[in-house]
Amino acid sequence: MDWKERITVDPNILVGKPVVKGTRLAVEFIVDLLAQGWSEEEILRNYPGLTAEDIKACLRYASAVLHAEKVYPLKV
Repeated sequence: MDWKERITVDPNILVGKPVVKGTRLAVEFIVDLLAQGWSEEEILRNYPGLTAEDIKACLRYASAVLHAEKVYPLKV
């Protein structure tokens, strides 16, 4: 499954932050919950509009963004 099937970016929703399609839940919010130690089950219980595949898509999106990140040294 490609994250693009479940994650959308729309400037009219949450100022263009990537969100899970059909929700106003930002990818960064879901990733933050996981980083705070929430289990997938806790997230699904507290946000019943989400699915396990939505959570995986958030992680895939975060991974894709990090893989695309480039750092260039600045000459001083």
